[in-house]
Amino acid sequence: MSVYKVKTFGRFARKHLVGDKALMVAAQRVRTGQFDADLGGGLYKQRVARNGGGKSGGFRTLLSYRAGGHVFFLYGFAKNQRANIDDDEETTLKRMGKALGAYTQQALDFAVANGDLEEVSDGAEENDESGA
Repeated sequence: MSVYKVKTFGRFARKHLVGDKALMVAAQRVRTGQFDADLGGGLYKQRVARNGGGKSGGFRTLLSYRAGGHVFFLYGFAKNQRANIDDDEETTLKRMGKALGAYTQQALDFAVANGDLEEVSDGAEENDESGA
């Protein structure tokens, strides 16, 4: 099982210094049932710590995961910028997650090569200071 971020989420993560290490921790927590909110349809809300801070003042991420499948980070926002997403956004993210979850490995590899998806590194080969 791999962890991916969609292109727009990748920009969000770079802008706010949300490192892959923090994302891997969040993904693992969802995989083990330790998520902040189950929005249904394989969509989860998971808090991620701000660089140098805790989760309570950090970011909210929305990710898609189905048991035994890959994790896809779809959307992120700061709690102080907005309280939540609206119903239309939730529906769109659920559809996006479902579509991504149906990708074959070949389609995932193509999306990564094309820049539409970025695989999240486990941090083993990089020094990532913005982890959880």
